[in-house]
Amino acid sequence: MLIRFIIVTLLSLAALTVTGCRPRQTAVEAARADQTLLLGNGAEPGDLDPHLATAFTEYNVIIALGEGLTAIDEATGKPVPAAAASWEVSPDRLRYTFHLRPEARWSNGEPVTAADFVFSFERILRPALASEYAYMLFPVLGAEAFNAGKTSDFTSVGVSAPDTRTLVVELARPTPYFLGLVAHQAWFPVHPPTILKFGRLDQRGTAWTRPENYVGNGPYRLAAWVPNDRIEVVRHPYHYADANAGPRRVVFFPTDNIPADEAAYRAGQRHATYDLLPDRIATYRAQMPSPIRVDPLLETLYLRFNTTRAPLDDIRVRRALALAIDRQAIATSVLQGSRLPASHYTPPGTGGYQAEARQTYDPAAARALLAAAGFPDGNGFRRLEVLMNTDAINTRILEAIQAMWKRELGIDVALVSQDYRVYLDAMKGLRYDVARARWIGDYNDPNTYLDMFVSGGGNNQTGWSSPAYDRLIAEAANAATPTERQARFQAAEALLLEEAPIAPVVFGARVHLLHPEVQNWRPSLLGVRRYQNLRFASAASTP
Repeated sequence: MLIRFIIVTLLSLAALTVTGCRPRQTAVEAARADQTLLLGNGAEPGDLDPHLATAFTEYNVIIALGEGLTAIDEATGKPVPAAAASWEVSPDRLRYTFHLRPEARWSNGEPVTAADFVFSFERILRPALASEYAYMLFPVLGAEAFNAGKTSDFTSVGVSAPDTRTLVVELARPTPYFLGLVAHQAWFPVHPPTILKFGRLDQRGTAWTRPENYVGNGPYRLAAWVPNDRIEVVRHPYHYADANAGPRRVVFFPTDNIPADEAAYRAGQRHATYDLLPDRIATYRAQMPSPIRVDPLLETLYLRFNTTRAPLDDIRVRRALALAIDRQAIATSVLQGSRLPASHYTPPGTGGYQAEARQTYDPAAARALLAAAGFPDGNGFRRLEVLMNTDAINTRILEAIQAMWKRELGIDVALVSQDYRVYLDAMKGLRYDVARARWIGDYNDPNTYLDMFVSGGGNNQTGWSSPAYDRLIAEAANAATPTERQARFQAAEALLLEEAPIAPVVFGARVHLLHPEVQNWRPSLLGVRRYQNLRFASAASTP
């Protein structure tokens, strides 16, 4: 009996040893069975209210939770039906009649109605909400006047709901990009009973965006939000899209630590990273097959100058700083050729537009301008702070610019890194000297870049104001022909670069790692991605 006991014990220990030697299942492997997509998301969202969120990392989540009348097709960048199944446009292109899907539902199962859209448009335009994106609705008749408080009668705004499934939008002027515009989150509807349950129609920061309260009209519902850890969204049965298509769950991991995001991918904890350090590009390109993706993106990384603070209130100082940036060196050496240098603001080819004006690298002219402003060789120039959110790529770019300004102009600047929410609040409140900024187009048209800098624009955040610039943007909006419209944009961009409230640095690209089992992940010029269209390859077909 003793011998038998010893043999059984040894066999049991051997079995345990074999089991213990098996490699632990990674999160990506476990997620396959659960149909869960694991994504790096760059930074902690400040808000998931579609009318208040402004950061791209917020939009990445919101697009799962809601949708507008149209959506942007990733492959073409063109608008396609979403909450609206179809529409008609009047011959003068001033009246759009949208027909909502009869099967459209909120995530609680209630029907989505045309009146819900009218409610939502009034909400974002209410002056008290102070939405930075309210201007996205300004093509609508009467919208700008209502947002400016010139009238409190919302019936003066050109939106109406003749019946539960019909929404009519009347424009102040023809807007060529309108169907792409209404795909933006600013046009997403919010659920009226939920908004009013937790506060006034125009009240900011209420509890409606908490997971237990959130009601949206997108294919996913908000299941969890653990700050600085993860956000989880889950497919619900009420959306018109096939509930069995696409991932069942998407988990977003907010981190602006790019090496940590990459390490999580390598450890099987991510299907996709948000970004990748440039010096890692060659390593991944050498792998066959390679997980690296360098996708085109309508994006510009640039510097904002706070024109309300001396010495940046002097155009000569701003131009000196802009002309002392060697953009080619940054694109080639710092970013390893993954981005293009940006000597103008609007990315090339946006909506068929190509800017003619330039901010060139001209250190001699920069030194002359700084001397004319009273700071020869940087003497007497105060130490500026350059604000950025914590991000290794930001740091490398700004360290290069810091060195260029010291070498060419003799000035010192301090790089100040802040948590993303604090950084966004500082820019909105003009509590900075110079700030790193980036803009990804909201739609494929130069207007999405150039109308940002009109006086008082919600995304201007430079303190700069130019009546001449405002006039050019208004004339572009009312131009009779595409040629005339392009001419106004050319003049506006030339003025923007001349007065230099900003300094473009590089044009963007989406450089990231993607697990091979994620299918239908198409390059997207606007960076948008409808997660319900993704799918997982079978385990047998992945390496």
